[in-house]
Amino acid sequence: MEGIGRPIIVLDFGAQYSKLIARRVREAKVFSLILPFDTPLAELKALNPAGIIFSGGPASVHVPGAPQPDLGVFQLETPILGICYGTQLFAHMLGGKVERAEKREYGIAHLEHNDTTGFFAGVDEHTQVWMSHGDAITQLPPNFEVIGKTENCPYAAVADASRHRYGVQFHPEVVHTPQGARIISNFVHHVCGCDSSWTMGSFVELAVKRIREQVRRGHVICGLSGGVDSSVAAVLIHRAIGKQLTCVFVNNGLLRKGEPEMVQQVFRDNFHLDLRYVDAEDRFLDGLQGIADPEEKRKTIGRLFIEVFEEEAHKIGHVDILAQGTLYPDVIESVSATGGPSATIKSHHNVGGLPERMHLKLLEPLRELFKDEVRAVGKELGLPEDIVWRHPFPGPGLGVRCIGELSKERLQTLREADAIFIQEIKRAGLYREIWQALVCLLPVRSVGVQGDERTYEEVCSLRAVTSEDAMTADWYRFPDEVLQRIANRICNEVKHINRVLYDVTSKPPGTIEWE
Repeated sequence: MEGIGRPIIVLDFGAQYSKLIARRVREAKVFSLILPFDTPLAELKALNPAGIIFSGGPASVHVPGAPQPDLGVFQLETPILGICYGTQLFAHMLGGKVERAEKREYGIAHLEHNDTTGFFAGVDEHTQVWMSHGDAITQLPPNFEVIGKTENCPYAAVADASRHRYGVQFHPEVVHTPQGARIISNFVHHVCGCDSSWTMGSFVELAVKRIREQVRRGHVICGLSGGVDSSVAAVLIHRAIGKQLTCVFVNNGLLRKGEPEMVQQVFRDNFHLDLRYVDAEDRFLDGLQGIADPEEKRKTIGRLFIEVFEEEAHKIGHVDILAQGTLYPDVIESVSATGGPSATIKSHHNVGGLPERMHLKLLEPLRELFKDEVRAVGKELGLPEDIVWRHPFPGPGLGVRCIGELSKERLQTLREADAIFIQEIKRAGLYREIWQALVCLLPVRSVGVQGDERTYEEVCSLRAVTSEDAMTADWYRFPDEVLQRIANRICNEVKHINRVLYDVTSKPPGTIEWE
């Protein structure tokens, strides 16, 4: 991890909050990595971590087969922080006791601490914390002492300060523990001795060096969509190797209003990238004609993209490396809810299937970053705000938002409605509050009255959600006047739409996209 300091390793015991723990560490400007709980001791040593955090988890330490780390981890001199289940492992594995709690704690509790080691430095002596546990420590292992308690949990925070081991029964990583970020910062800075070297400025310098070392004299091709991830990756790689990068932007006829012009203007005219623009609208729409099934649409769009991309690559000549905007959540090896390692590591290829078919090496300069960090790198590189803060947009584009069969006319109708929706969200100053906003054109028609005449036109549904990671999402509560203005504009300005709906389904049970 040269150039970004010694990492903090988060050992994942099946917690739903492991990513959040890693994010809180990075917010303290310290690099973090998530690894499975059963990562071999030799691999941990090779990473030379500044500290290790045991995550929470759904299992009980008493259950046969419950996840446990290599016992040798406790022989390391590396500081360790246990969270919830991670703290119970201290007691279970080091000579203490864990039993079913007489009074389970779920939700808000109030912590009193008497710490003098610096672990709770700057934290109020009486502070709110978030609990979620059914087991409880009933006897501490040797050399541990209590440094914090709640009404129902006498061992809410424990420490063996001489060996730099700390445990909390609550969850400092969640927002319901208001001073939790400070606690994690104290651990990584005061206990582990980390500096604040993990910044996006330092990352850009390191990434440029790594890219040059990997590419050398080779040539890189990048599928540029105009989304946040591919845009940041392209500009970062261009800063490192200049004309050794060629970007391909494919207009598949499924893009938002004005997008082809915007992408060319920003990346070719402003950043001076070697950008190849391919107008393949007719080819895609011909290939999608008569297809209504969403999965068949996606497969057809993906296949056509690969064909077009390969053709452009052949025109460029010799290409060695494929660049992709893969992010850290895409490559983390997860742990299942039962504590066992997952069978596969999620593979995320923005241009699915391309590496295998084209026999190219992969360049993924953002694979260590979370989404918010990618946005910060984009700002560091000077990308426009409209791209840095752009909402997620699916690879198949409007093809999966135009429900049912596609046609040039229906896509144009959807494109106009979508543009109005986004314009009004930005006008109301709400764009950054929303994770994703979209319009779906539905395969139904509605009777309406427009200009004293009876109409029989199409129906669209608006959808806007809030989320942290897209795994779950809640529908966004617009002010009434904003929704009214959006509906009025769409019905008045978009030909062929006479009715506007608003989708109030959360995820689960729904998904964010309709298809």
